Amino acid sequence: MPITKDVRTAIRLARRLLRARQNRQELARRLPAVPELAPRSIEVAVYFADGKVNMYQLRQWYAPLAELAREHPVAIISRSPGTMTTLLDESPVPAVYARQVVDLERFVEEQAPKIVLYVNQNARNFQMMRYGRMWHVFVNHGESDKMYMTTNQFKAYDYALIAGDAARDRLRAALWDYDVDHRTIAIGRPQADHFAGAVPYPHDDRTVVLYAPTWEGDRAAAAYGSIASHGVELAERLLATGRHRLVYRPHPRSGVLDQDYRAAHERIVAAITAANAADPSAHHVYDDGPQLGWQLADADVAVTDISAMIYDRLAVGKPLLVTRPAAPEADVDERGYLGAANWLLAEDAADVVARVDAAANDAEELATLQHWVERYFGDTTPGVATRRLHAAVDRLVARWHEVARERGEG
Repeated sequence: MPITKDVRTAIRLARRLLRARQNRQELARRLPAVPELAPRSIEVAVYFADGKVNMYQLRQWYAPLAELAREHPVAIISRSPGTMTTLLDESPVPAVYARQVVDLERFVEEQAPKIVLYVNQNARNFQMMRYGRMWHVFVNHGESDKMYMTTNQFKAYDYALIAGDAARDRLRAALWDYDVDHRTIAIGRPQADHFAGAVPYPHDDRTVVLYAPTWEGDRAAAAYGSIASHGVELAERLLATGRHRLVYRPHPRSGVLDQDYRAAHERIVAAITAANAADPSAHHVYDDGPQLGWQLADADVAVTDISAMIYDRLAVGKPLLVTRPAAPEADVDERGYLGAANWLLAEDAADVVARVDAAANDAEELATLQHWVERYFGDTTPGVATRRLHAAVDRLVARWHEVARERGEG
């Protein structure tokens, strides 16, 4: 068994090295054709040090960044050749490749951005945060009640753009000596103003169920993923009714660490393929595309794990079931919405059809959801969150000029 595991590890490593080499070659071919940015033309930089597997964290910001760029020019800094190649294909704002620290230094010297945004807590963020004549602002890649949302790393940033009152209260309760009122700015969920993608199925009498599980996690306390514990039975029962349409959108990292978790994921994908082959009018969907929005907005009922998908769905204000982690060590913070969530236990998966049908028609549940929508995101009227994002950036740019004048550096 150890020998087999070593062989698998060696194969994965070899494949990774081959992909990395191919990405570098492809980028070397394409970079000479990328237009250079004019000096001092970028006001807001988005720093992203991760590879392609985590680009979901960045993609959800594409539309808000494109709109922000109309007033405050934006560029995305990439440290990975694979990510950079992808950005050249799909980014709505200019992308800059900074493989080495010297490349970051050149960018900072030539562009002198006033604000740098961070969508995650990658350790390499600190290579950018060494530069002091700019505001370093954490924007995250989603709202949730995971322990990730109260990490002490928030203190490393000058400011954090957060969703609303729930986020502010979480930080106030968890962090010592952190000035929440000064260092956080609530903006709601600007991504909800830009739900992307067209619905890939006809509108008919089927109840559309979005199942959006997270990955298995890298430690027991963060083992929120339900694919292995709930997912297979949940999918098979919904696929079998003839009354439901399943939209399966797993986290991109599902199964990267746990072979059993990956095997369960593959069983669900195979079941969807078989169900569509048996009844082409069913139009069940395995969704691994880059666009996020239509899934959340169109589904009659959503089933999600403890992840940012809960809160993206909350912003829609439509029925929602939350899977209870099967791992007893999983850290579940029930002080917020999770204390009132419509939980689906692993042993309840066999009864998921009845649970979905009940949730789709529960007026009391919808009223409860609306309360939590306001607590987490404030006013969700279309356009309001976008205006709040722009106002926050305006405020930080104005503060930059104010401090620069005070220091005689303006």
